[in-house]
Amino acid sequence: MSNLFSIHKGTNEEANYVRNQLIEYNALYAPNGIYEEVNLCLKSDNRDIIAGLNSAVCWNWMEIDILWVEEKHRKQGLGKRLLNEAEKIARSKECTFIKLNTFSFQAPEFYKKYGYKEIAMIENAPLGSNHYYFKKDLVV
Repeated sequence: MSNLFSIHKGTNEEANYVRNQLIEYNALYAPNGIYEEVNLCLKSDNRDIIAGLNSAVCWNWMEIDILWVEEKHRKQGLGKRLLNEAEKIARSKECTFIKLNTFSFQAPEFYKKYGYKEIAMIENAPLGSNHYYFKKDLVV
């Protein structure tokens, strides 16, 4: 019977369908759950995106997926502004913590500076680098 099914690369629409199916299933076992994307952008005067943060609020936490600042605008506090805004939104949604991941060649020291604690690390992911997982508890 399993030969009747084939694997295909999914579209964005199909990925959203799968995500929503899992959210529905999870709701049966963890009531009062939410899943809400929270995506922020910083734009220049001419409306170019110079920094952004992509995240989602899930149940009682926010999960930051991406925080990016254009290279020529780094070290100007833009990442801090985005992180602070995300934390403010997380608190308003009654999140009790924020979690995120980063690589050794990205920003582990940046997150530590703003109160994030390393909770796990995988060596050689990608090869020659480390993959860090961070968490920050929030006082609601």
